[in-house]
Amino acid sequence: MINSALRRDTMVDTQLRPNEVTDGRLLEAMRSVPRELFVPAALRGLAYMDESIEVFPSIDGALARYLLAPMVLARLIQLAAVEPEDNVLDVGCATGYSTAVLASLARNVTGLEPEPELAKAARRILRELGVDNAEVVKGALNEGHKKRGPYDVILLNGSVPEPPQALLDHLKEGGRLACIIAVNNAVQGKAYLFVTVGDEASGAPHFDAGTRPLPGFARAPRFAF
Repeated sequence: MINSALRRDTMVDTQLRPNEVTDGRLLEAMRSVPRELFVPAALRGLAYMDESIEVFPSIDGALARYLLAPMVLARLIQLAAVEPEDNVLDVGCATGYSTAVLASLARNVTGLEPEPELAKAARRILRELGVDNAEVVKGALNEGHKKRGPYDVILLNGSVPEPPQALLDHLKEGGRLACIIAVNNAVQGKAYLFVTVGDEASGAPHFDAGTRPLPGFARAPRFAF
């Protein structure tokens, strides 16, 4: 059986490096964090595949929850240019894999997760790994977590239909928000980076990215008369 460390090396060398992930600190974090611990036991053999992985099923019509594909997560984090002194909000952290990776790069990370079972799992795994600069809090994703803001970086672990203004309002001056925007819950979207300057946040698309939508960000109905 191929060991997990070798699988992580293969993931970095065949998925990340060929897709423009060049940040050395980020590559080392992706080599080090054991992704297999953050997926259901039955799926651990698939932990390093180049796809998103379902970690919580759809119940009563609610959206199922996924970990981003490693390449998509790495490119989003690189786009946000996380620095060692940054305060980061990880929106939709699910079981905490993205939080663990970000904690390797930033001063502190707040993982935001609305599903109690996922939040509990994330806290347990981060504790077992000795990650002491990250905390997982429960709350609505579209509201953010103002208590620990303002943030240097906000990362969204799934797609949204439009720029999330409430989250943009939680950024510091010069703060960055990286997300994937996809209309009508499409699987394929565009990765955007928004930067706050003064009282305004402006954004631009950077690369195509496939992922699943995050709960709580549905576009409000607009009525025409």
